[in-house]
Amino acid sequence: MNTPTHTAQELAERFGLQLRGDGSTAIHGVATLAHAGPGQLTFLANPRYRVQLAGSQAAIVVLRAEDADAAPATALIAKDPYTTFAKIAALFEHAPVREPGIHPGAHIDPSASVAASAHIGPFVSIGARSVVGDNCIIGPGCVIGEDCVLDSGCELVARVTLVTRVKLGKRVRIHPGAVLGADGFGLAMDAGHWIKVPQLGGVRIGDDCEIGANSCIDRGALEDTVLDEDVRVDNLVQIAHNVKIGAHSAIAGSTGIAGSATIGRYCLLGGAVGVVGHLEICDHVVITGRSVVRSSIHEPGEYSSGTPLTDTRTWRKNAARFKQLDSLARQVATVSKEKE
Repeated sequence: MNTPTHTAQELAERFGLQLRGDGSTAIHGVATLAHAGPGQLTFLANPRYRVQLAGSQAAIVVLRAEDADAAPATALIAKDPYTTFAKIAALFEHAPVREPGIHPGAHIDPSASVAASAHIGPFVSIGARSVVGDNCIIGPGCVIGEDCVLDSGCELVARVTLVTRVKLGKRVRIHPGAVLGADGFGLAMDAGHWIKVPQLGGVRIGDDCEIGANSCIDRGALEDTVLDEDVRVDNLVQIAHNVKIGAHSAIAGSTGIAGSATIGRYCLLGGAVGVVGHLEICDHVVITGRSVVRSSIHEPGEYSSGTPLTDTRTWRKNAARFKQLDSLARQVATVSKEKE
């Protein structure tokens, strides 16, 4: 496999960057600021890593204008160095070639439709009335159930399960172990026993979404569970039935979103966030890691809950005092009334 080479001048012209230094400087790969060597490109985006800049061995550094004078090598000036680095790094990504066709070990229901340009790997199962569009890649061991639709350019990497009534937009990518369209957790109590509520809806995923490994998105009870375009879901995320997530939002790993919650556009949920069901989060909200959202949020901004990390002895004291908060609050209210 031939490794591509790119010059600083070429990168500057391609990505609209300002060049400082030798435009003929060539790179054949990318690396972190601390570990980049000759022939590699790196970036500086976070000010806390600025101390590493002077000692970097990188051939080219992508950074902001205010840091350019300190660059020890050829510099490419960008308004957003991290985003620019991501675009340049993509030039060195080697995607495996998937030839069109259906592997002889796959099972395709006679009523299903598979585009001639699609790649269907070994041990794939495609159920009745499902449709796989142009240039889709269905990796080994994937299961596509009944009445699923995959628009063009989708990729199920491996062992992905689309249970039933799942519709994917264009260029959706789903990583191994993810399950979409399983039953939502709908139960009703009757005479001391649970009755299962039928999950008659489906799942709709918009264009350019990405679903991480071992994440689960349940189908709706009556209406669909919906992710709008360009939503990014990390690994081990649970999205319950009838949840709605707006375009360009990102959900970090181990987050759980309960049924019928609605999350707006351009929202960011940190790792292990919990969202209670039947509430609404407006656009442009950031929820920091391990927070629990218990009520609707109607104003954009950053929100947090939970207690900060501290030494165990202090934490135990504070935990004991937490149980006394209600009593203390009542005492304060009583004193305030007496002063009035």
